[in-house]
Amino acid sequence: MVTLFSFRRILRWATFLLAAAFALTAWSATLEVTDALGRKVRVNAPAQRVLVNFNYEEFTAVAGKEGWSRVVGISRAPWEGWRPAIFKRYAGVIPNLQAMPDIGHSDDGTFSAEKVIALKPDVLFVAEWTFTAMKTARDQIEAAGIPIVVIDYNAQLLERHLASTRVIGRVMGTEPRAEALAALYEHEYKDVLARIAKAGGAKKKVYIELGQAGPETVGNSYSGTMWGKLLNILGADNMADGKLTGPWGPLNAEAVLAENPHLIFMAGSSWVNRPKAVKTGYEATPEQTRQSLAPYAQRAGWANLKAVRNGELHAIEHGLCRTLFDFVAMQYIAKRLYPEAFRDVDPDASFRAYHEKYLPVAYSGTWMLPLKP
Repeated sequence: MVTLFSFRRILRWATFLLAAAFALTAWSATLEVTDALGRKVRVNAPAQRVLVNFNYEEFTAVAGKEGWSRVVGISRAPWEGWRPAIFKRYAGVIPNLQAMPDIGHSDDGTFSAEKVIALKPDVLFVAEWTFTAMKTARDQIEAAGIPIVVIDYNAQLLERHLASTRVIGRVMGTEPRAEALAALYEHEYKDVLARIAKAGGAKKKVYIELGQAGPETVGNSYSGTMWGKLLNILGADNMADGKLTGPWGPLNAEAVLAENPHLIFMAGSSWVNRPKAVKTGYEATPEQTRQSLAPYAQRAGWANLKAVRNGELHAIEHGLCRTLFDFVAMQYIAKRLYPEAFRDVDPDASFRAYHEKYLPVAYSGTWMLPLKP
């Protein structure tokens, strides 16, 4: 005989089992997502075993620090190898990052389909440039039943920034966070363009150089990509346009003197074994950044350049280009191009706020400043 008490227990137990079954079904749902290239990809989401090939800080912002508990492998070289100071900072707050298995990197020929397959991921997030370069590997990975989701912040196209952000959110089950980030980026991006359109005026000539090897070596400038693309978006006259044989490369030193730019930006970072590089990033003080930037102003003939005479020689973090937070770099450069239109914009405050809301590491250091305070 079933008593009222036992019936209630049975009912509660049945309700629990039903809820658990529903949750399990929802947890393992197969979704069709659209990646940055417009590819339709079927993936079990929220993904429980994830590989990340690039855009680690973007992944962190969208998936949250907690999302890393489901990451089982990364391409270590583009993060730990290229910017070890930043990697170390993240490894201090993400418990599994330091010992994360390495799936290799396309640029140095170490990317391994075998390593990817052995880790049995639910999904591989891969940058567009790796996806394009590694056709054989991606065919092997997809043949093993592993979905590849392409993300692309390198193209510096608004629609790809937004699509990349949203697809990470869908796959990781963090859609509200992704949507908030997409809305933030779109708002800041369009705000910059609206201010520029209102400001009008003649284009200013700008020179950007990679300040990695010291003033004795002329570093890369950029045309149509990276800083070059950003200058085009901002309505500047990029000195490198029409002078390079490819998307990047060094400009002739005499050409810089002849063009006499209004503004000069030296891209710095926290590179290792680059003692003469312009120092920027989490650990750089303003004094250190200016000390490393000053020798560039002493190059032959530079004292007479408009940019140097008018206090428009700047350091800017190279890693601010082609990211989900590249609107910060846009704000800084635009503020120097159109001072009145951006008088109330504070790029440092924008970057600090982004850290406080979306990143697990604290904001610190020096990311962009002029040589003269």
